[in-house]
Amino acid sequence: MARRQIQEINAGSMADIAFLLLIFFLVTTTMDTDSGIVRRLPPMPDPTRPQDDIPIRERNVFVVLVNRNNQLLVEGELMNIKELREAAKEFIENPNYEENLPAKEPKFFEHFGTLEVTSKHVISLQSDRGTSYKTYIAVQNELAAAYNELRDELAMRKWSKEYKDLNEDYQKAIDDVYPMKISEAEPKNVGG
Repeated sequence: MARRQIQEINAGSMADIAFLLLIFFLVTTTMDTDSGIVRRLPPMPDPTRPQDDIPIRERNVFVVLVNRNNQLLVEGELMNIKELREAAKEFIENPNYEENLPAKEPKFFEHFGTLEVTSKHVISLQSDRGTSYKTYIAVQNELAAAYNELRDELAMRKWSKEYKDLNEDYQKAIDDVYPMKISEAEPKNVGG
């Protein structure tokens, strides 16, 4: 009996097909997007101008610490991250003229006239090197959201529109009333 020979398969185009499949999957696969913080950094100081140490009163600083266990210590007390936004809003605005919060002073603003604002407030944020990135971003978002909510509330009171729906000139006026003042210290390696 004669053996039948197995016919060879032409594999010349297999590499082309594999390459096309690879390209297809690379193009159609979605990549996870990185979360980040959108911030405009202050301008670089003039190197020829001497830097003055401006004393800041304790009542004007809202201290937020995040430890390696992702716990918040706000103004010396443990706080849930869900409470941070409201606490920051109260600090920034000082609606009840409390003595332990930043002092309000009259200031003139375009489109608003004279308003009493806490112009010397600063939110100081410091995290530990062991803080998770997710917690760090959540804290940053809550602090930014406090400013955004105050801006929205002012826009609704003045123009019955949300901040994002205002023209650039009105947005700038509201930014002048509630400038974002978040000072971030370099992370520390607390506890080893």
